[in-house]
Amino acid sequence: MISNWQQTKVKDPVEKRMAETFKEAAMSITITTLTDVLGFYIGLMSEFRSVRAFCLYTSTSIIFCYIYNILFFGSVLALNGRREQSNRHWLTCCKLPTQTPEGKSPAYRLCCVGGDYDQETGAEKQQPIAHFFKSYYGPFLTKPWTKVCVMLLYLGYLAVGIYGCLNLQQGINMRELAADDSYVVNYYDDDRKFFSRYGPNIMVVVTEEFPYWNKNSRSELNHCMEKLHNLTFVNQNLTVSWLDFYLQFAQSKSLNLDNENVIENLSSFFLLYPEFKLDFNITESKINASRFFFDASMEIMMFDELRNTAQSCSAAKLLVFHPLFIYLDQYSVIVTSIIQNVGFTTAVMLVVALLLIPNPICSLWVTFSIGSVVTGVTGFMALWGINLDSISMIILVVCIGFTVDFSAHISYAFVSSKQLTANERAVDALFSLGYPVLQGAASTIIGVLILAASKNHIFRNFFKIMFLVMLFGLAHSIIFIPVFLTLLSCSSTKAKKKTMTVPDVIPKVIMIENKSTAYDNYAFTKDNLTQSTQIYFIPKNKLPSGWCHDPDCP
Repeated sequence: MISNWQQTKVKDPVEKRMAETFKEAAMSITITTLTDVLGFYIGLMSEFRSVRAFCLYTSTSIIFCYIYNILFFGSVLALNGRREQSNRHWLTCCKLPTQTPEGKSPAYRLCCVGGDYDQETGAEKQQPIAHFFKSYYGPFLTKPWTKVCVMLLYLGYLAVGIYGCLNLQQGINMRELAADDSYVVNYYDDDRKFFSRYGPNIMVVVTEEFPYWNKNSRSELNHCMEKLHNLTFVNQNLTVSWLDFYLQFAQSKSLNLDNENVIENLSSFFLLYPEFKLDFNITESKINASRFFFDASMEIMMFDELRNTAQSCSAAKLLVFHPLFIYLDQYSVIVTSIIQNVGFTTAVMLVVALLLIPNPICSLWVTFSIGSVVTGVTGFMALWGINLDSISMIILVVCIGFTVDFSAHISYAFVSSKQLTANERAVDALFSLGYPVLQGAASTIIGVLILAASKNHIFRNFFKIMFLVMLFGLAHSIIFIPVFLTLLSCSSTKAKKKTMTVPDVIPKVIMIENKSTAYDNYAFTKDNLTQSTQIYFIPKNKLPSGWCHDPDCP
């Protein structure tokens, strides 16, 4: 909005300046807001409650930010326009001279003189970076050999991103959940150093009342336990079963376990094996639940096979459990969830872009940039040592929103540009929105930069992913997308190119300010044109020598 405001004329009525600003900026902001909100609302379909809560909060916040931009910030711009018209100081609102007195310091000119704009046309002076995009970077980017280099650079980026995606690891390291100086880190380091050869102690729970006095029932339960023991990743030498010990105890004492004396004999059993007291839930002389332990390697395949084997037991309802299972549960759905979220979000954003951007090809480029940035961020995330988990999944959802912001602004500016050729429209889009996009990316990186020094691994990962999102999103918006748009032009109007002789009326118009160069549109007004004046669009290669040196020459 500020970029479009700066392209209006200071002396124009505030109403006209606001109309011109919102005509260019409101649609672009609406596109990005609508796609962001829909993208985050699609995140509500995730199976992770933390992701759903984050998406609900973020989408609602974006709606309020949109209302703020359209209403409150627009009102501030209108008040600022009235301040500029009356040439008042930006802070004190005191009247200031428009001309700089001779011999004054730069500080005086900055603080005690009116705004810097062209007194004849009323246009604000170009910002240095905007001038750089228009006069240097844009023409350089649209050169044929530069486009070839950009295409090769993009192919290299895509190849590295795909390679990283193929090597992406799932899972969260429990050590990384604690701060670097926490004692928990030492615990996990020692556990990995001294006990890595042993897997976790998996608990098998009989979740219902079971007739342990029935020999046939015990035999069926033992058969189910044997199935679990025979799995390849289970260490059969480290199994702990209270029932096996109890049977051995009963045999040594010649106890009868074929009746309900099983419960009564447990008290004697506990005197000899007190470590098994916590393996029972006994109420009213009934064993409502009990548990067994065995050692297994911690793998996703192990996790799935244990559950499937336990569920296939017909003798009793069995439950396999370990505290780490809450993290293993993520692995079975996280890839599917990410693909689902990214796929649905990209499809919705394509529909929104087709409805609001007046060219289907540009809408496809916006959608393409989403997939490209997500691929790059995911791939380089893996190469930077970040695993795929629910935390990185949340940040990837954010990635989609930022990607749309970058690509939609540039694409819409390209489509709405009034320049004639594709290269000129790309330069005009960079001139209009290159600086704001650069500001947005830089401010976001600066905002999360402090997280890079955090003692918590999760915060450092957040910074890394956000840095990749900003870097690749910015690269797409000011490098890749402009070049792609020029190669496959998506202009809503066709350039007019006519070859004709230069009539006498052209020098008469050109001599208004005694310059032999082409003017911007505002140079021709009702005050210096007559009804008989004709304006011709002449190709650059047909202009007389010395006439046009500006890249925006029609």
